[in-house]
Amino acid sequence: MATITSLGVGSNLELGTLLTQLQTAESQPLVALQAKAKSYTSKLSAYGTLQSALGVLQTAAKKLSDPALFSTVTGTPSVSGILAAASTDPSSAGNYSINVSQLAQSQSAITAGQLNTTTAIGSGKITIDFGTITGGTLDAVTGKYSGAAFSKDTTRVAKPITIDATNNTLGGIRDAINAADAGVTASIVNDGSGTPNRLVLVSTQTGEASSMRISVDGDAALQNLLNNDPAGTQNLQQTAAAQNAKLTVNGIAITSASNSVKEAIQGSTLTLVGTGTTTLAMKANTSSVTSAINDFVKAYNSLQSTASSLTSYDADTKTGAALMGDTTLRNLQTRIRQALTTPQAGGADDMKVLTEIGVGFQKDGTLAVDSAKLEKALSTNLEGVSKLFASATGSKAGYGKQLDALVEDLTKTGGSLKVATDGITTTIKHLDEQYDAMQTRVEATVDRYRKQFNQLDVLINSMNNTMTYLSQQFEAMSASSK
Repeated sequence: MATITSLGVGSNLELGTLLTQLQTAESQPLVALQAKAKSYTSKLSAYGTLQSALGVLQTAAKKLSDPALFSTVTGTPSVSGILAAASTDPSSAGNYSINVSQLAQSQSAITAGQLNTTTAIGSGKITIDFGTITGGTLDAVTGKYSGAAFSKDTTRVAKPITIDATNNTLGGIRDAINAADAGVTASIVNDGSGTPNRLVLVSTQTGEASSMRISVDGDAALQNLLNNDPAGTQNLQQTAAAQNAKLTVNGIAITSASNSVKEAIQGSTLTLVGTGTTTLAMKANTSSVTSAINDFVKAYNSLQSTASSLTSYDADTKTGAALMGDTTLRNLQTRIRQALTTPQAGGADDMKVLTEIGVGFQKDGTLAVDSAKLEKALSTNLEGVSKLFASATGSKAGYGKQLDALVEDLTKTGGSLKVATDGITTTIKHLDEQYDAMQTRVEATVDRYRKQFNQLDVLINSMNNTMTYLSQQFEAMSASSK
């Protein structure tokens, strides 16, 4: 059978146009499915925007739920270069007079000089004990004690260090000591003399109880290099004595093995960096609390703004936003507002509602902060403000902790927002499947129409050809009969 390559050519009919119109008509359900899928996709995107705003609110609430935020105390010394101070106990707030007369330091000692660092010295086992040197006198020139006693610190276990043919040079001994993690760091210094290479040993800890006593069980050369007992034979020269930090706080004498002095002021750490006298003002760091509360209010108001934009109605275009009338969003807003307006439990004198610190709801549903009232609450009752937002581990009290838990409940698996989001995702997937199936049916129907139109075109073309032939024959017969 003859075929037509272009519909309508054989029949001289607008079959191509008719087929296009039929295809458009058959595709109308696809257009409806696309519009429906677009609506659900917009709603899914809106839920994503809402979840992002909830995440910001949760972060702000979580910060306020931490009691440590309200317990930070900042120390400001009147003289710089002596100490720094910080505290996590509000009771440490106050003014203090501090005199630092001595900083804590590590003991440092050096060996006799060696010609080079690669010549073998001897083998044996090195043991380094730590303790306190008492009594006797120290020769400032030789760096050695006479008449002193050494009291070993029994809480620190010595780690024997083996020196053999693989590490019996000055460089090898240095590396072996460092690798042993025995509480000492070793290095080599070149003093420029005829035997310039000197092994330097420094205790890794400061304080009087970190003085070193070194004993060697092995070759005489190794013993002569390193044996060093402050109460006996001393082959090393002390270049810095182990000492405690010494200071007074409001006239009370304090010693510390470290320059990080803890609890001299309750709940505080003083970091000593120099000697001298200074006053220290310890004041609660309320500025960070103020910032955290303002950030929380901004996060809540941002959530409200996001919700308003997602539920708005455009009167000009007569169209609503993606979540207009959405019950999930409405219920979410209700739960959060209820959480913020429900008074906290507590004693008769405890703060129970946000308005007591100057945070309150406005007519438009947003929160506002009365800065003066907040500042007064923080300066007069910081502990009360802390309890309003935070609580100890295991407790559910505090707006910060409660809002953090509420947002977690809304967005977790099984939570209302997660359920709504998952439902829309499933619906979009089903719509995609329906679209694919319907598109296959439309294509099959249009293809059937195309084949039928092609057959019609061929048939009419054949009939036209027959008609033309018969007309010619009749005309010829008519002409011959004349």
